[in-house]
Amino acid sequence: MSNSDDRARSRWWIVNAAPSVAAVLGAVAIGWWVHGYVRPTPVHERPLGIDEAPSTRAQQPAPAAGGGGTSFSNAAAKVEDLPGLWPWFRGPERDNIGETGSKLGFEWSASPPRALWSVQLGEGYAAPAVRRGRVYLIDYDQAGQADSVRCFALANGEEIWRRSYPVVVKRNHGMSRTIPSVTDKYVVTLGPKCHLTCMDADTGAIIWQHDLVAEYGVTVPEWYAGQCPIVDSTRVVIGTGGQALMMAFEIGTGKVMWQTPNPRKWLMTHSTPLPTTIGGVAQYVWCGSGGVAGVSASDGKLLWENTDWVINTATVPTPVALGNGMLLLTGGYESGAMFLKIEGSGASLSARVVTRLRPQVFGSDQQTPVFYKNHVYGVKPGGQMTCLDTTGKSLWTSGTDRFGLGAYMLADGVLLALSDSGNLSAIEATPAGYKRLAQIKVLEGPEAWGPMALAGTRLLVRDVHRMVCLEMAKP
Repeated sequence: MSNSDDRARSRWWIVNAAPSVAAVLGAVAIGWWVHGYVRPTPVHERPLGIDEAPSTRAQQPAPAAGGGGTSFSNAAAKVEDLPGLWPWFRGPERDNIGETGSKLGFEWSASPPRALWSVQLGEGYAAPAVRRGRVYLIDYDQAGQADSVRCFALANGEEIWRRSYPVVVKRNHGMSRTIPSVTDKYVVTLGPKCHLTCMDADTGAIIWQHDLVAEYGVTVPEWYAGQCPIVDSTRVVIGTGGQALMMAFEIGTGKVMWQTPNPRKWLMTHSTPLPTTIGGVAQYVWCGSGGVAGVSASDGKLLWENTDWVINTATVPTPVALGNGMLLLTGGYESGAMFLKIEGSGASLSARVVTRLRPQVFGSDQQTPVFYKNHVYGVKPGGQMTCLDTTGKSLWTSGTDRFGLGAYMLADGVLLALSDSGNLSAIEATPAGYKRLAQIKVLEGPEAWGPMALAGTRLLVRDVHRMVCLEMAKP
């Protein structure tokens, strides 16, 4: 497939990944980022009942119900507190790197990954988060016209609980496409129509919910919300656009903690905010519709902004922190990539463009690149895996090996990359050159675009309709 074909295709089939997928900044008038409380939106749940709970089979049926979707608790489910943690978008350190202490095996010709269980999902690209032996995912129940947050046992795929709330989402290259954030007590999700919901992580009981469109003037992005909520200490952070550039909510109550003014009227994108510290200041870096900005984590104050990074169609990847105040921004639609240096300290921070890369050199339609041992790894437009140094110099590409818009991550020092059609490749993460170690078909496809999650030695992957749990341990 040619580069132009890929670009045309991605315009129709964009999702988050990154995910896909990161974003945070939205809008309010200057001086409006005030601590204020807005009552959470009332939630109308379907009454619970175990009559519709799934059996204990490893493979579970897709969501199917009417009148607002199905909610249930499976009291008979057995949950093992298995090792492994992937609590939110891009993993524990938010860098898409998983470490098991060299427990993973990559000699797949002799000992391939084993599929332990699979579940049928509604059409979409939403990806899982994992904590305390539980797998959390936001799904869409098309028959019941409801967002459905689902909790599975990591051990066997048995569904533990499901909570649904009614929302009409028309099919638009899938419906759900975000990743929950999970603590020991809470699971926080952002639905395709921008319903921000906090639930009890054990039971799924809804604690609070905000309709960001109705309450804060958020505009739902084309292809629906792709941003993943950020949980940072007691804060739930979203790049909203609308009345505010970015907002923080108290995780236990849903109370607004701060709002960032949005005089430039930036809109929500599919990009997820990056929590980082630059110049001694903890902040959230977000690519909104009008550029990129840094917002103080403590009070929501705008620290810096830059309007040179604008993607006309869809902004999807999250910024990548390269250290020493350097950020890498990537995008599709001929935008390429940009190295942005944040200079200064404290309240005196500014952004300077260091260099821009043409899309032929590097860029990313959906997935966020991985920064590992001072090198950047990612799939550029056209589908080639690429390695860059921190100056933007391309060190190698994968040549005729193509990955499309599929997900990738790094595990035990090895790149794991999915192709659109569900082929999983293991690739050496080294600047010395491209070397594929192994490849195996793990999904039927199409569109294996949802980000992967690694919990212990278990790898969770999905395509447009199914999630599979793979055992990756050495024999």
